[in-house]
Amino acid sequence: MSVSVKASRTQVWLESLGDWSWPGQRAAATDFLPPSWVPTFPPRLEPLAETASASAPWRAERALPRRLGLGAVLSAIASIGVALAMHGPLALERTLGIAPAQLQTADALDTISSPPATQLPTLTAVSQDAAGSMIDRASYSSAALRGSGSFYVYLPAGYAGTTSHYPVLYLLHGDEQSATAFLQIGLQGKLDRLIAGHVIPPLIAVMVQGGRGPNNWRNFAGPHYESYVLEVQQLIDRMLPTVPARSARAIAGDSMGGYGAMNLALGNPYRFGVVESWIGFFNGLEGDLHADRAIFSRLGLHAFVYGAEEDHIANPAEDPPFATALRAAGASADSAVYPGEHSLETVEAHLTSMLVFAGRALAR
Repeated sequence: MSVSVKASRTQVWLESLGDWSWPGQRAAATDFLPPSWVPTFPPRLEPLAETASASAPWRAERALPRRLGLGAVLSAIASIGVALAMHGPLALERTLGIAPAQLQTADALDTISSPPATQLPTLTAVSQDAAGSMIDRASYSSAALRGSGSFYVYLPAGYAGTTSHYPVLYLLHGDEQSATAFLQIGLQGKLDRLIAGHVIPPLIAVMVQGGRGPNNWRNFAGPHYESYVLEVQQLIDRMLPTVPARSARAIAGDSMGGYGAMNLALGNPYRFGVVESWIGFFNGLEGDLHADRAIFSRLGLHAFVYGAEEDHIANPAEDPPFATALRAAGASADSAVYPGEHSLETVEAHLTSMLVFAGRALAR
């Protein structure tokens, strides 16, 4: 896909401290960065040339074993988790009334919802690029969809020859799109460069293939697409050398996928520690956000939401207030409104900065 870029245009940033207008400068090193005075998390998304360092802070980090703080209690409710995963959001503290004091770590909750061992899908190689990263695909019989499910996986360079465990970024596409839309806008090459430059840690990216229509990332009558994403997440943790922890999972998406990512993160607050919505919307999510306040105030959530100035499908004016609501609930959240329309071109223009945000949040 080719993208035409104007030599000069206005960048609009909206945040809780006020509204500003920034005449965008198209210098290569700062193209994807906010101005220095815009509050962000991490504090700044530095230019690639300045952050490429062999002493990356995440190199000393390794996968931590899951600790079980509930013992027999977890065993007793393990079977409940399977049923809940197939019938809606799995926010166990809200559903089962587990008090925070009963848990040594939120990541222990992952074990509650894991389904019993079944035959795992087989990853089939799709391609390998010059940098050495691979794209694989898997299809399987999905209980949540009551039919076929599938996903694509980005495996970083060096994956086959390492014993490392990786954080995971889950990606949800928009309506009338395919999971390969992220590959069409350069996801593989951008991840290759950011990882090789030590801007973000090596990670696995999973592009989930959803269905069409306005309910494709929620549980309604018929296929349960929210449960489907959780199902894929559980399969990935069993199939690949992941870090099986909330803090090592990010979820993001564009348009309907942006809504789906936020829906999954708020409806399942113990599953994902990072969430991004790209030209998405937030209809009907206020109740989940309110219910998550105690969880996010204790565990945190790293969030970034953005809209497009000329978007006539997802109202960009909703992004700053929702980021404010996320912060009020205990999350670290930022928002932006970029030039552009409701299109993959807009997503492609800012994909690098969104990958930097997610990668750095996962590195912590």
